[in-house]
Amino acid sequence: MREPVTVTGIGLVSPVGSTAAEVFDAVCDGRSGLSRPPADHPLHGVVDVAAFAPAIDPASVLPGPESRVVDRSIVMVLRAAEDALADAGLRIGQDVDRYRVAVIVSGVGGLSMLEEQVLGRAARGRFGVSPYMLPGTLPNMGAARIAIKFGVHGYTSSIGTACAAGAQSIGEALRILRAGEADVVLAGCAEAPLFPTFAYAFGNARALARGWADPVVASRPFDRRRNGLVLGEGAGVFVLERAAHAVARGAHRHADVLGWGATNDAHHPTTPRPDGAGAAACMRMAVRDAGLVPGDIGYVNAHGTSTRAGDAAELAALAEVYGAGPPPLSSTKGVTGHMLGVSGVIEAAVAVEALRRGLLPPTHNLDDPERAGEVDHIREKARASAVDAVLSNSFGFGGHNVSLVLARPA
Repeated sequence: MREPVTVTGIGLVSPVGSTAAEVFDAVCDGRSGLSRPPADHPLHGVVDVAAFAPAIDPASVLPGPESRVVDRSIVMVLRAAEDALADAGLRIGQDVDRYRVAVIVSGVGGLSMLEEQVLGRAARGRFGVSPYMLPGTLPNMGAARIAIKFGVHGYTSSIGTACAAGAQSIGEALRILRAGEADVVLAGCAEAPLFPTFAYAFGNARALARGWADPVVASRPFDRRRNGLVLGEGAGVFVLERAAHAVARGAHRHADVLGWGATNDAHHPTTPRPDGAGAAACMRMAVRDAGLVPGDIGYVNAHGTSTRAGDAAELAALAEVYGAGPPPLSSTKGVTGHMLGVSGVIEAAVAVEALRRGLLPPTHNLDDPERAGEVDHIREKARASAVDAVLSNSFGFGGHNVSLVLARPA
């Protein structure tokens, strides 16, 4: 029997909270993070609605001049890592050998900073470009900055699987810990996509929610009236440990990560397979890796982005795995918006809280559910249910599918 891998710390930066408990309460209560862009924000007049995380002073996480030219994604992930380590009560170099700690932190990278630098060059030539641009924009820099800040000398990496990247970071952490290559892994993602060029790309692709008089109802996972996603920003970091290591140092175990799966649709750069076959294979793989069968899953935290094609494909995948009787399911994106790769980390945190509390969160803005007679959609309010294992799905452009299985600590 394999040693369990356990979650001992969670740090989040999101539109609806900075802890797993705060995010879970917001999802259960319908406390939305969706709003119109304020007049002084670059997205004002560019999109109808977005999900904004709180401002963080860069100087609070980075020293001296480095804090003056740095992408927001790095600032957010450093704060999330600080909070995750504090939640875990873990001191790197004291509680664990620095070479036995790994970091896997993903995300698109500093695209907003890159846009600023391009505009600076256009306006002022070579002197409009900062020498800090490269360490501020490379996609590996979230992981590298965490390693530098906390003195991590072990394996460090970044994963580029779009909106599946955060969940895949957790899955890869599970793989590394099982192999005995580390005792602790900091796994997560950061995304700062709320700037004009990125938003225009999504809008021109007709992927964004539009036409809603009230911004809080614009994200509508699985609702028949859905017409696009709502872009969000944030960061999330999990501290994962070998269970024996966590127990030996007296750490609190939030939940265990039992298994994961990863597949590719090999279908289209942006559109999922309509039949959901790749996603279905991914879910089966995760459940099998956990040593379970599909019927052991008591709740599914769905990817559920509020797009026509994506939500329909996920429901088709669940129907392939479960027939007419999938477990109760919901999507958190009705209140958080779509935080791209970070969504998988946020939603895994919600799954952890669902296990801890015996409470399944609802999908908000789900007035007319798709496949209402076939799927047990959790709507309007949370449902009391003490489940043993949950499935959390994340899917990304490029056909990437990732599923995680989490359970109460063994």
